[in-house]
Amino acid sequence: SLAIKLGVATEQDLAQACRAHYSRPVTIALWVFAEIAIAACDLAEVIGSAIALQLLFHVPLLAGVLITSLDVLIILLLENRGFRYLEALVIVLIGTIAALFGVEILLSKPEFAPILHNLFIPSRQILSNFDMLYIGIGILGATVMPHNLYLHSSLVQTRDYSRTPEGKREAIRFASLDSAAALTMALFVNAAILIVAAAVFYRSGHFEVAAIEDAYKLL
Repeated sequence: SLAIKLGVATEQDLAQACRAHYSRPVTIALWVFAEIAIAACDLAEVIGSAIALQLLFHVPLLAGVLITSLDVLIILLLENRGFRYLEALVIVLIGTIAALFGVEILLSKPEFAPILHNLFIPSRQILSNFDMLYIGIGILGATVMPHNLYLHSSLVQTRDYSRTPEGKREAIRFASLDSAAALTMALFVNAAILIVAAAVFYRSGHFEVAAIEDAYKLL
């Protein structure tokens, strides 16, 4: 929300604002941390896509990495046709993921009453059980990625809005709604992952599913 307000009100993104207000060593350190975060995030996604291609189509891992890298470059070319095309593609992909997890939840037939109580209402046990706390922090960290603050404070400026106080207020309101909707979708996708895992693996007695290949076979 603050990144959105910064981008709209000042017409500077977070990176530009940091460069304008911090010393050069601080801005270089922030840049390095952002690059590390982006690389760590992208590495997981590239390897995950390569493993998916291997599981589904028996494509070798190295070939899967090359295919994934190539399709990322092709998607980035869509920016030349306008950012709306890229947004539409991302929405379709996220919608597909949500729909497939919805189907998997129906097929796994979980118990919904315990889900509502244990998944969406925080338990005091999380403060004393460090395994639960560790998993909770991991899920939060996978959903809210700090380096995206740089991105969103820049993307919000691509919106077509009037550069007046009233227009900026309207742009902030709609961008905040957009961000809240995206994070809510991420919440339900993450919840679906946990629900399907509990219903499929835990119920069948598989308490330790360490690799995605094992999860694929069990599902």
